[in-house]
Amino acid sequence: MATYGGGAANYYNQQQPPPPQQGGPFYYYNNNGPANDGQHAPPAYPPPPPQAEPKGPPPSYDEVFAIQKPKWNDVWAGLLFLATCAGFVVVSAISIQGYAATRRENSGALNGQLNTFGLTTHTIYLFLWVLLTAIVLSYAYMWLARTFTKQFVWVTGILNVVLGFVTAIYMLTRRYYSGGVVFLVFSVFMAVCFLSWRRRIPFSVLMLQTAMDVANRFGHVYLVSAVGGLLATAFAGWFSVTLVSVYVKYEPGANNPACRQGAGGCSTAKVAGLIAFITFAAYWISEWLKNTIHTTISGVYGSWYFNSRNYPTRVTRGALRRSLTYSFGSISLGSLVVAIINFLRQLASVAQQQAASEGDILGTILYCIVGCLIWILDWAVQFLNRYAFSHIALYGKAYIPAAKDTWRMIKDRGIDALINECLIGPVLGMGATFVGYACALLAYLYMVFTRPAYNAAGGYTPVVVAFAFLIGLQICNVFTTPISSGIDAIFVAAAWDPEVMIRDHPDLYHRMVQVYPHVQQAIHA
Repeated sequence: MATYGGGAANYYNQQQPPPPQQGGPFYYYNNNGPANDGQHAPPAYPPPPPQAEPKGPPPSYDEVFAIQKPKWNDVWAGLLFLATCAGFVVVSAISIQGYAATRRENSGALNGQLNTFGLTTHTIYLFLWVLLTAIVLSYAYMWLARTFTKQFVWVTGILNVVLGFVTAIYMLTRRYYSGGVVFLVFSVFMAVCFLSWRRRIPFSVLMLQTAMDVANRFGHVYLVSAVGGLLATAFAGWFSVTLVSVYVKYEPGANNPACRQGAGGCSTAKVAGLIAFITFAAYWISEWLKNTIHTTISGVYGSWYFNSRNYPTRVTRGALRRSLTYSFGSISLGSLVVAIINFLRQLASVAQQQAASEGDILGTILYCIVGCLIWILDWAVQFLNRYAFSHIALYGKAYIPAAKDTWRMIKDRGIDALINECLIGPVLGMGATFVGYACALLAYLYMVFTRPAYNAAGGYTPVVVAFAFLIGLQICNVFTTPISSGIDAIFVAAAWDPEVMIRDHPDLYHRMVQVYPHVQQAIHA
């Protein structure tokens, strides 16, 4: 590998030189002035003078981060992902054909439709409003991050908690207890978490400002975010139409003519199976899109970290090409693990709401506990995935070896202390949850005030609200991925070669010391 990226990849094959020793007392920088802890030496200050700019044309992305052999990794996962995408297309085409052939029965006035057995055209209109809400709020959220970076963490926490409580209270006043209790529990949990995170906000703001500065100067970070968000919205729209079409096509009912159209045969089991398949496929596809964006953006930030004085050419293009070719299988495999976990969590959520609507208290509590356990598992896997994909972007390893090597390096270097101190990942998760809350509330209000004929008994409210929340959550996650990707890549790069941080980014290093003095111990671990 060229320039600075090479030594890090072979960390375990050679002995790293010890960090330079510095004498003198160590000072904490806080609001009350410096406080000596007597254990750590301070960094050299003022920052060392910059080294001479390298001569010659800048290298390409592939030259800086050469791919180790074998170049193609986890091919089976990539093929399985493509097969799942093909299956989604087939199910969607057959279902939409059945819906189109019987569109007259599924349109018309809300309470004058012939379709009283399942979702209708008006549900598609609802999901279109949900998509519009999700994309507008996601764009606004990104604008908020760029414009009010210092206040971004506080605003996110307050908005998320307030809207969560508003949604929960409104549902409870409408006697929709299953949904209201779920939103109330999560809102209380978010409020407690946010209050406990206050001391970690200065360090998080610094990392967010750094990510924004790099995004403004290098690569096409915001362009990738915008394109990825539009693709996520388009897919969510396709999924929404497919979801409604499956109900229209296969839901058994005496007045359902779609059962006699095309690949006929209606049954409740067929509806359940197809809904389960397209939901799982939607999770996998949206996770793959999010992780592809993450891997691409990680290449941009890795190039900045290791080659800030001679930034490579065609970085965004090169990182994206690697994500779609050599690393396609690895990204598919990592996304598959998360998709399975999210799918199980979705099943637990729907089962919990159905148990609550039937008055089954024991079942409600049981499914709530299962959902919490799955949420913890999802957090752990997502945590590892973020850094594994950043490593894949730079060194092109297979998914499992990359995850193992990255985690071992993070622990050896002590970078896990920095990761735990940074709140940007949880904050962006709260922002996506806020968008999900807004979409769920919109869907619930639609179902309450329009009273469509198919929902006379209220049985479809949990399904529609759950999928509206899912759509809003996933769209915002795609939009905000580039922000968290940059910070994750910086942490991974610092774990592989911490001396580059001190040598080539002294200003960032000293600002990190001021807001989190233990960074010296972590960087030199």
